[in-house]
Amino acid sequence: MAEKEGAAVGNGRSPAAQSAQSGLAAPSADSYGVLQDRFSFTSLDSNSDRTVQPFPRSPKLKKKMANAGLPTQEQLSRRLDELQTERSKTAAHIQSLKKRRADLSRSTEVMKQQVRERFESMRSVLSQDEQTVLYSLELDLRQTRTRLDQVLKNWERHQDQVSKNISSTQRVLSESAGPEEDEEKGQNETLSPKKPDASEKEIRLNEERFEKLLKTLSSISKQLRAQLQRKTLLLDSSPMVIDWQTCHSKIAMTSDGRGLSFSGSAPAAPEHPLQFDKVCCALSGTPLAAPQSYWEVDVRCSSAWAVGVAYTRLERKGRDKGAKLGRNRNSWCVELRGGNLSAWHNDRHVTCQGVGQAALGKVGVWVNYEKGQLVFYDADNMAVLQRFSAAVTPVFDRAHHQFTEPLHAAVRFLKPPETQTWPNHLELCHLNNP
Repeated sequence: MAEKEGAAVGNGRSPAAQSAQSGLAAPSADSYGVLQDRFSFTSLDSNSDRTVQPFPRSPKLKKKMANAGLPTQEQLSRRLDELQTERSKTAAHIQSLKKRRADLSRSTEVMKQQVRERFESMRSVLSQDEQTVLYSLELDLRQTRTRLDQVLKNWERHQDQVSKNISSTQRVLSESAGPEEDEEKGQNETLSPKKPDASEKEIRLNEERFEKLLKTLSSISKQLRAQLQRKTLLLDSSPMVIDWQTCHSKIAMTSDGRGLSFSGSAPAAPEHPLQFDKVCCALSGTPLAAPQSYWEVDVRCSSAWAVGVAYTRLERKGRDKGAKLGRNRNSWCVELRGGNLSAWHNDRHVTCQGVGQAALGKVGVWVNYEKGQLVFYDADNMAVLQRFSAAVTPVFDRAHHQFTEPLHAAVRFLKPPETQTWPNHLELCHLNNP
């Protein structure tokens, strides 16, 4: 191309002549200037501040754009109606939200009043019982005082008689004896000393009955405190049902999925992928869904058991630690073995505190997903058996208490003593009607 342009210049032909030769009309000088101005540009590396102007738009396009930018009266009217309707809907919704907010306050006040009435009823019962107990103590005092007053009167009469005898004797000593004095002297000689009766020692308050009363009130106070604490947990109670597909073949389950019985000999059953084949364990059917959950397990009819929670990925096959509650990172439990109660996680254990001399009746389990807390209770007195927490873990690895996966309720039958003859039974309690 450069060679052709050089040849054309070398031949002395102007661009206009070349255009004429090729059959095209050569642009005039004015049009050439217009084209030159229209297609002028500024190089990217130029330091010029001149603004690059865009191509001018055609009058037709400008008119079209102008018409498009100015909505018609009909469009504006329709748009105004839509905005007014939207404003009305928004105002109505705002009023609805304000009403709900006011209703929330009123509902809360109603709930508070109902709670006050319940507690006032409890205080009324306690006050009536207090008055009854105080009256019984006052009655005991009156009866004891009456008996003691009668004995006191007898001693006072005896004291008066002794005083009279003393006076008469003194007169006899100071005067010459006469018939009357002799008679009085004879009477004085007949007065015998009075000795305390043994029955007087029995006149006292019924202290044995009072001691029994104090013990009973102390027991009621502990039970009341436990029930008041338990009521909060019952608000988070979750119905637990065992998944029959997870039960070991030696575990028989009731139709409602709550009662479990261990049998030393059981008929062979086809294995299920979710079933424990070696460890006598079972899991609940659905994982815990609520942020906080509480349930109880009745363990009175079993002498060797484990109660806890586990992730879904707890192993189901084999006898390794991966399938045993508390022996891995996927499960937590408390277990009773050989009469000793201990808490287990990640194959570490501690002896449970707060265990009384009496055998456990029910084990309460409370899970808080958000705080990463798991607490086992003695459900009869709400004593804490063991607390697993992401914040406080003196023995166990706190990194494994965040509960990043869904949890299932879990139970396990341990090997019972050879001398055991009673049924080996565990049951998940109904908590709807505490």
